[in-house]
Amino acid sequence: MSQIRTIGIIMDGNRRFAKEKGLSAFEGHRRGAEKLREVLKWSRAVGVHTVIAYAFSTENLKRNKMEVSFLFKLFRQFLKKEIETLVADKTIFRCVGERKFLPTNLPADINLAEARTKNLGPHTLALLVAYGGRAEILEAAKVFALRHGGNLATATESDFSHCLATAGLPDPDLIIRTGGENRLSNFLPWQSVYSELAFTLTLWPALTREEFTAILREAATRERRFGR
Repeated sequence: MSQIRTIGIIMDGNRRFAKEKGLSAFEGHRRGAEKLREVLKWSRAVGVHTVIAYAFSTENLKRNKMEVSFLFKLFRQFLKKEIETLVADKTIFRCVGERKFLPTNLPADINLAEARTKNLGPHTLALLVAYGGRAEILEAAKVFALRHGGNLATATESDFSHCLATAGLPDPDLIIRTGGENRLSNFLPWQSVYSELAFTLTLWPALTREEFTAILREAATRERRFGR
């Protein structure tokens, strides 16, 4: 797994998993949160340092209000329950997204988790919450114009990357999407240009350690040329 240090995960399939099992959609999302905890352990075991997980897109805000409210509640519970584990495992926590869409009590919990873990490492968990890739690029362009508008001729891709909300996070070596869809759905469009991609029919809560490890092992065998 030596080539795979940073992975992005599109955690798709919670509701379909629940439907197949005769469970409520809420229980499907709860199972999905538990799966993320497992995947973090599996990742550390195989040398993955950074996990960037797509938890909640801006498009998800259009879902049923009760479901959206439950998702935010689940995220808050995840933070409160997981913070001590993140500290013990020396994991930096980052949350990236448009916080103006979050319930009023949630940003304080996010800020606390980020503050408590910011000087840790070598591991990082970044959750994308109320995130949209195009919106991130648009906001970065505004920052870029302010910082480099006077000398655009010498500005670089690296300069632009430092204007993104994800600045400081490495680009994913591998992006995994569960649930059977073969698209990125507005996930890290700038950062993913040279990422390896892996799609699986397995619904997110049903992902096993064996399949996860097999995906990483196969991806590590690919020759990455980065356009060269």
